[in-house]
Amino acid sequence: MTVLVLGGTAEARTLAELLQASGVAFVSSLAGRVARPRLPVGEVRVGGFGGVDGLVRYLSEHGVTAVVDATHPFAMGMTANAVEGCEATGVPLLRLERPGWGDAPGADRWHWVDGHRDAAELVAALSARPFLTVGRQRLDAFTGPLHRHAALVRVVDVPDVALPAAWTLRTSRGPYPVAAEHALMTEHAVDAVVTKDSGGSYTRAKLQVADELGIPVVVVRRGTPPGTARTVTDPADAAAWAIARG
Repeated sequence: MTVLVLGGTAEARTLAELLQASGVAFVSSLAGRVARPRLPVGEVRVGGFGGVDGLVRYLSEHGVTAVVDATHPFAMGMTANAVEGCEATGVPLLRLERPGWGDAPGADRWHWVDGHRDAAELVAALSARPFLTVGRQRLDAFTGPLHRHAALVRVVDVPDVALPAAWTLRTSRGPYPVAAEHALMTEHAVDAVVTKDSGGSYTRAKLQVADELGIPVVVVRRGTPPGTARTVTDPADAAAWAIARG
């Protein structure tokens, strides 16, 4: 009788702590896309399942009684697989997702776009020294439109894609304090910020600093979640749901 937590987020780590304190058996699963991930407490598996079929096998073979999908808001592939795999096996599924930044102060002044290529084309026209904080997996959408721009790029791990010579790469991991973000952005004379609507507090400071500096912000909207799984935003609510099914 095991709860499976699809993790990799701060919310998933908090959930793991709550489940461990409750005595419920659980396993946290990380995709393995980050070289040195922050590990949650308890048992952890790293790596993909092998698509929906692999997830179905895992759920069946390991006696999983409930799944909490606490993956990143932009990890749509895993979320879709969780919906399909749980529907196929009859295992209850809950989505734990942090709220986005749509209601944050200043959000009504930001430029909201539907995809990374849209963001790249827009920021290419808006700025000369953009700050790209969109993760390493979608940087290829920006290398063409911004190949002559003096972009500052921040990622957790070094990206696989070749970056333009004019770009400056920083590898680090949040949370990022406001003072540090202000110092970084002024040091590099950043004139626009590009981000995804990841939500949460770890990377929120750059948006506050951008508003203080009066520079434009381009935000990639979240996609529509697949399926109709119940969604909560508080790890405590997810823990209560999982404990009742563990």
